[in-house]
Amino acid sequence: MEYFIIALQLIVGLSILNVWLVQNQKATRWRGGNATTLAEEFHSYGLPDWSLYVVGFIKVVLSLLLIAAIWYPELRFPAALGLAAMLTGSILMHFKISDPLYKSFPAALFLVLCLVIAFVPGG
Repeated sequence: MEYFIIALQLIVGLSILNVWLVQNQKATRWRGGNATTLAEEFHSYGLPDWSLYVVGFIKVVLSLLLIAAIWYPELRFPAALGLAAMLTGSILMHFKISDPLYKSFPAALFLVLCLVIAFVPGG
């Protein structure tokens, strides 16, 4: 089970880093509203400009902590739970603007994975 949890940590951590650091200016089918970038997505949600930077900082730090938790297991629970809270917020934003359900799928999937990481014993 330990290697399974480590794999999930890498999948979640690297995926979120990819969204925020690599794909942030690229259109995807998962973006809220008709947004083509993360900044446009936050505007679609009616959020202020500064919130993009705060949320981005928090998600990047928590993702790095989740990866670091492979070597420092005491970080695993707080990093996974913190990301789960942020992903819950992402899902709620999609609901707020009445996005089609499929647009919430990545956030919902990673929310479940974070809960598994946080609560399933990993070794």
